[in-house]
Amino acid sequence: MSLIYKKLGEIYTQYILIVVMSFIGISAAVYAAEPVQTLSLEEAVYLSQSNDPWLVSNQFQQDAIQSESIAAGTLPDPKISVGLANLSINTFDFGQEAMTQMKIGVTQMFPRGDSLSLRQQQLELTAEQYPFLRQDRRAKLSVTTAQIWFDVYKAQESIALIERNRNLFEQLSDVVKAGYSSALVKSNQQDIIRAQLEVTRLEDKLTVLAQQEDMFKQKLSEWVGKAFVDEYRIGHEQDYELLFSTFTVPNILPQIKLTNPNLYFDEEKSQHYQQSLYEAFSVHPLISALEQRIESSRKGVELKKQLYKPEWGVNAGYSYRGNDPMGNSRDDLLSIGVSFDLPIFTSSKQDKQVQAAIYQSESIKTEKWLLLRNMMASYGTAKAQLLKLEQRQTLYNDFLLPQMQDQADASLTAYTNDKGDFAEVVRSLIAQLNTQLDALAINVDLQKVKVQLNYFFTPKVGPVSISHKSYVDGEVK
Repeated sequence: MSLIYKKLGEIYTQYILIVVMSFIGISAAVYAAEPVQTLSLEEAVYLSQSNDPWLVSNQFQQDAIQSESIAAGTLPDPKISVGLANLSINTFDFGQEAMTQMKIGVTQMFPRGDSLSLRQQQLELTAEQYPFLRQDRRAKLSVTTAQIWFDVYKAQESIALIERNRNLFEQLSDVVKAGYSSALVKSNQQDIIRAQLEVTRLEDKLTVLAQQEDMFKQKLSEWVGKAFVDEYRIGHEQDYELLFSTFTVPNILPQIKLTNPNLYFDEEKSQHYQQSLYEAFSVHPLISALEQRIESSRKGVELKKQLYKPEWGVNAGYSYRGNDPMGNSRDDLLSIGVSFDLPIFTSSKQDKQVQAAIYQSESIKTEKWLLLRNMMASYGTAKAQLLKLEQRQTLYNDFLLPQMQDQADASLTAYTNDKGDFAEVVRSLIAQLNTQLDALAINVDLQKVKVQLNYFFTPKVGPVSISHKSYVDGEVK
């Protein structure tokens, strides 16, 4: 742009001043409007983790299972029986027959072996997986929110880049028109049409990018918006609501730091590369949650083995008898007994139930290995993307961008000196713009891949409960 001013400044100074003053006036009007909200990457991630109802639901599920575990470790309620036995149906006289009596009994059952304790331990182990699931959810929220945020950033900065180049093409079109009118520079009507055509194409690109930006902003609102946030609470309340009509992100691209960077470049040199990955992934919260399920299933096997033991019951009864017909009193009666079952036909019942529990436990173990294998494959895919994107970033920064700039300057210099073709100027400027857009996409995609890679190294932390509203019988307490 400065080269155009240098070569043709004497002819177009007045026109350029008019354009600049108009641009200043428009900018002043724009900046006089409502202030634009700016959402940083850190704020977006914080809001997504603070306004996620899934985390609240997960906490409620954990609380429910913990309450159930307490109930599971309690003896069953005793049973009370009240009855009238051996009453004469002829006279309905309570004292006529010696066998007539009013009976009150109580029965208490005792579950098999250590069933109560094992069932309680099984539920407690099941409940302990939920904090790890919440940690994994927060990590996934960070990835999802960050990637959408980077998409918004890419669309926003692409628009800004095209806007700057559109001004250049508009000024170039005006230069061609002025040169065509004054005949001081080699210009023709075809050059004017070509310049206007490229400006129109840039307008179309801006429309498409603006559409993408709005779509990504609305998609981001699913995670950081305040909709229904009053129905639940995690930590501090959100103190503002984003207005997506004026929502923007900072124009500086955040640089994500890789976790365990030594694993990305020393694969060939490391003799224990796979082992290092396995150890790193084994402490992932999702793996830890699966390990809790495995431990719970093992308790389930022990619980099924209690079926081989008898279930005991104790009963006691008191029988009241009335006086005989002569008025003599009769002794009351006391009954005490023990009942138990005999699990002697085990081949078709107990054996099969224990076997089913063992199969179920082994099935959950395979889920762990499938998850680890999937994580290692996904990590390898993302790692390959990272390395290639870094290669492309170096290629663009060291070679393509400078070369495109040199080509654009050379073609523009040749044209202003009547030694080049205007079509070549346009082609070089369009190629330079596309290269800049590609470089921007590479830089953004590189950060998105780093976010995804860091997810695989999410550390496991101790169980942490979240604060939430408690609903009991439809009332908030």
